[in-house]
Amino acid sequence: VQLQASGGGLVQAGGSLRLSCVASGRTFTSYTMGWFRQAPGRERDFVARISLTGSNTYYADSVKGRFTISRDNAKNTVYLQMNSLKSEDTAVYYCAASQDPYYYSKIRYDYWGQGTQVTVSS
Repeated sequence: VQLQASGGGLVQAGGSLRLSCVASGRTFTSYTMGWFRQAPGRERDFVARISLTGSNTYYADSVKGRFTISRDNAKNTVYLQMNSLKSEDTAVYYCAASQDPYYYSKIRYDYWGQGTQVTVSS
């Protein structure tokens, strides 16, 4: 699976962005999909993940209530809608695909996209 993330950019605090991640191949529906982010000088952090059908989602506490992950299996695409953005959301955002089930406590991601930069100005 190859993943291509897009949609990043520069936005003012309080604004919104929607990230997209398109997956190649015909097995998109076999993967739990996730979003991660990495700010300068920091480790990559989990942001959100979504189950195979999209019926289950899970978020990091830092984005809960502001970000929404969704997927369109017909388009092989996972989205991250980001609202009420804060300066601390500035990071490179990565999408990832896992063959582990959504609910697995030690989920491992097998494939990663190249990342898209999100910059929030205060």
